[in-house]
Amino acid sequence: MNTQHSTDTILAHEGRSHSQLGVPVNPPVYRQSTLLFESIEALKVASGTPNAYGRGGSPTTRSLERTLARLEGAHRALLTPSGLSAITTSLLAVLNPGDHLLMTDSVYDPTRSFCAGTLARLGIETTYYDPAIGADIAALMRPNTRAVFVESPGSLTFEVQDIPAISQIAHRHDAIVMMDNTWATPLHFRSFEHGVDVSIHAATKYISGHSDVMMGAILTTEALYPKINHLYRQLGMTVSGDDAYLALRGLRTLSVRLERHQRNAHAVTEWLAKQPEVAEILYPARPGSPGHALWRRDFTGACGLFGVVLHPQSDESIRSMLDGMTCFGMGYSWGGFESLILRSSPSSYRTATTWPWKGPLLRIHAGLENPDDMIADLEAGFERLRVATLTQMEA
Repeated sequence: MNTQHSTDTILAHEGRSHSQLGVPVNPPVYRQSTLLFESIEALKVASGTPNAYGRGGSPTTRSLERTLARLEGAHRALLTPSGLSAITTSLLAVLNPGDHLLMTDSVYDPTRSFCAGTLARLGIETTYYDPAIGADIAALMRPNTRAVFVESPGSLTFEVQDIPAISQIAHRHDAIVMMDNTWATPLHFRSFEHGVDVSIHAATKYISGHSDVMMGAILTTEALYPKINHLYRQLGMTVSGDDAYLALRGLRTLSVRLERHQRNAHAVTEWLAKQPEVAEILYPARPGSPGHALWRRDFTGACGLFGVVLHPQSDESIRSMLDGMTCFGMGYSWGGFESLILRSSPSSYRTATTWPWKGPLLRIHAGLENPDDMIADLEAGFERLRVATLTQMEA
């Protein structure tokens, strides 16, 4: 495919086989475990390569890997069964006993659990740092610091990190930079152009886009690919051809879906900002929100995920608000076509920083529904909250 094509054209065409006439628009699903060979010599040639056995992937999985790598400017991509497995596999591949890891304090909570459990058991020390640290991360670097992990924006508290500044310091100390880039997707943050060495995605979310696939993706530089691929193969990581097909089909519409998600998020956050119960909007793409200047400098777009901090409210009032939502579902994950709302408590696990807000945090994913319907649902929810608050005051 022409290397000069734009992102939208790559999304529509990349990953398709060009080895035969009459190529299907969508690469077929290869369901395979045992692969048969016509001779001992052919079996010998394939032995030890991904083409010897189904666990090594299939033409379907490789189509998705090739497309993701091209979109973000990576050397290669590897698919895993979940976003968390992509994170843990990458960390295990680059860290050894006695190494030191710098981890952003805004990180996805299961990653924190992995650091406190498995990595600590292996003799790998983790230090958490303020996501706003920027170039000052130099003060935390040690001779045995092997990796700096960033997540920008944080998927719960939405801090935008200065990735170029952090990468420059990390590389000066011979440490690699690993990034959870799920929020921005390969379309809106070209991680490798900003100094990232390993970009990780929960492909479960926007890449798949339809809330029916569990998948992770590891994108790497050429220098790190052999090391990560070696552990990836040893752990037996693989995904099914069916899931890869669904994710690739979802990827085709990523650009248009993100455009709608961002437009809907903008409409909803503008309405929310006018509500007296709202203390802060955490959406970097919105002017005036924390991190907006860095987002505008480094990102080319946004998604539909954001946070809303309320002024202090009782648990009963929040319950009254959320239990009656009809457009916004309550559930974990995000990045699908549907809108979601979830109460979060970041103060319960921060260690390097203190969560500054006293009121509850609502994480909202603006889906693809009509924004007027989302606003009407939120308006009814706030009215239930107000009635519940007034009832408590009168009791």
